[in-house]
Amino acid sequence: MIKDLPSAERPREKLLARGASALADAELLALLLRTGTRGTGVLALAEQVLQASGGFAGLLAGEGGAGGVDGSAGVPAWGRVKGLGPARRAELLAVMEMARRAVGQRISDRPLLQSCRDVREYLSLRLAGLPHEVFCVMFLDHRHHLIAMETMFRGTLTQTSVHPREVVRRALALNASAVLLVHNHPSGVAEPSRADLLLTQVLRQSLQLVDVRVLDHLIVGMGQVQSLAERGEL
Repeated sequence: MIKDLPSAERPREKLLARGASALADAELLALLLRTGTRGTGVLALAEQVLQASGGFAGLLAGEGGAGGVDGSAGVPAWGRVKGLGPARRAELLAVMEMARRAVGQRISDRPLLQSCRDVREYLSLRLAGLPHEVFCVMFLDHRHHLIAMETMFRGTLTQTSVHPREVVRRALALNASAVLLVHNHPSGVAEPSRADLLLTQVLRQSLQLVDVRVLDHLIVGMGQVQSLAERGEL
């Protein structure tokens, strides 16, 4: 129980005295949850939420169960932890969405190729920790500013069916000049597969026909984002 800890070791006091970076993950989350439940202290409750979500990566991805990048409204696995009612779930979802929007705003304000670090952080917040594979396209204008990021396809844990004609159709509809291809590996390992490389080439060739450049294909894992362009495999 927090009340049993020395004053200097309580999450709130520690944060104010030493900064947020001094807190463990459970301590940070405990500050948002504020109280535990009967028989379960707030630190233990925070640990249960992190375990159910797979850590902050899964929590920020909006998953660990349902929800996620396509905006579906199911209750994620962490939301089913005993002691998290609608009010607490709403607060956590609001905080997570603010984090995603803050990074999203940064990448919208300048060309994406000038904000690679922010792009990778944003993609990690959106996709890392999802239990299924999704394929997204970031459509860019002629100055490489983001027009839209769309989830084009959602697959199983091991396979995603991507149809080049649909990607081409959306690029034309949005008047895009270039794209960044993005997908996640639910395994958490961001190493590109042979299928990833083949898909990249098929999409690059298809989009070339309508004068749309593929600038990169980014693969999101747990804690890392691989760039095929940087690897020389685009």
